[in-house]
Amino acid sequence: MQRRDLATWLALAGVGLLLCWVAVSLDARLGAASSPFLGRYAPSAPVWLLGAVAVAAAVLWLSAGRLWERAPWPAVLAGGYVATLAWGVSLALRDGPAGLAASLTDLDGPGGDVADVGDDPGGWLAGFTDSDAAHSRHTWGHPPGPVLLLWSLRRLGLGDDLLLASLVAAVGALVVPLVLHVARSACGDLNARRYVPVLALAPYALWSAGSMDAVAAVLGAAMAAAGVVATERRGRRAAVWGLGAGVLLGVAALFAYAAAWLGLSVICLYFARRRPLLNVLTGVGALAPVLAAQAFGFSWTAGLLSARADHADEIAPYRAALWWAGLSLVALLLAAGPPMVASLRKLRNTPAWPFLMGAGAAVVFSVLTGFARGGAEHAWLAFFPWLTIAATAPERQAGPAPEAPLLLAGAGAISAIALAAVLR
Repeated sequence: MQRRDLATWLALAGVGLLLCWVAVSLDARLGAASSPFLGRYAPSAPVWLLGAVAVAAAVLWLSAGRLWERAPWPAVLAGGYVATLAWGVSLALRDGPAGLAASLTDLDGPGGDVADVGDDPGGWLAGFTDSDAAHSRHTWGHPPGPVLLLWSLRRLGLGDDLLLASLVAAVGALVVPLVLHVARSACGDLNARRYVPVLALAPYALWSAGSMDAVAAVLGAAMAAAGVVATERRGRRAAVWGLGAGVLLGVAALFAYAAAWLGLSVICLYFARRRPLLNVLTGVGALAPVLAAQAFGFSWTAGLLSARADHADEIAPYRAALWWAGLSLVALLLAAGPPMVASLRKLRNTPAWPFLMGAGAAVVFSVLTGFARGGAEHAWLAFFPWLTIAATAPERQAGPAPEAPLLLAGAGAISAIALAAVLR
């Protein structure tokens, strides 16, 4: 089945790349020089990518030796984290050390707005939606969370760009142990262990290491993990975990508007596990950070409407919605890699369907409403892990766990290295 899934992915990727070629040939209104991604194509063969090759080979070798299946669970979580961090950093280093810090030093990124905060973060926050024209392109479409976090870290003495990027990359890699915890609860121990190479060698690591968008992904994964724990507890402990899941969701929404969609995952989870009261507790918890931000002058809903207006004024006129609807799905296909094909094919066979539903609904909404007009590889970082969570699901409901999808994980790693060699 892995070969069939890989063949399907290759066929779809081929059609997608053909669509990109047609769009460029017809001089379509794309507003980007590197569709289906944002950036630019600059093919090279940097020696730094040998590190990524070594990391991928090591993870696949350890997985083939069933290390993840034999090791104690805490060691699996730690090993998955280290492998993910090494993989992401090795891809980011394709341009040397400066490559890791590129997203933080880019003036069009959140780092370009840190100086504007000055000594008055409260004043900057209160005027956030009134000064859109002064914000960087990244901040146009995001809540103030990324900028304020970078400002806080700078104030704490992390002035070196490489050190700061390394810290952000280390935080971003936490998404893997969190997703593995959810997978173990939802799918079982063996399925979760065999899921490690899929997460550790995910192609979307090319955009996550050192990126503030990965922080929103971590917060979303932490929310899902807290929600899972809440369903496994009773009484006061369940209430605390349910509230905690909501608080994490609210904080995630202050880093990325789209992260709020992950709340649908826990709603479906509570429904599946017959814990409806937890919906109320998580909802109350989610309001707390949003209302706290409003008390300091930032209205989340006003920010969302402002981002929509900026999108209509600054992006929509230059990027055709119909073309980018298809191109964004191509970016999704390449960023999530071959395991996503297996995961979607086995949607009906996995108890983890709530997480697939939440992420899938966010993607579908973005495409149908015309918001997906480039940059899906960044905007959907919080959803990518959940779209592959069923890759290790059984071929039939309640059937035996399949072997670890090493062929799919390896093919995804190869595609990531190839993209790293041509995309800047």
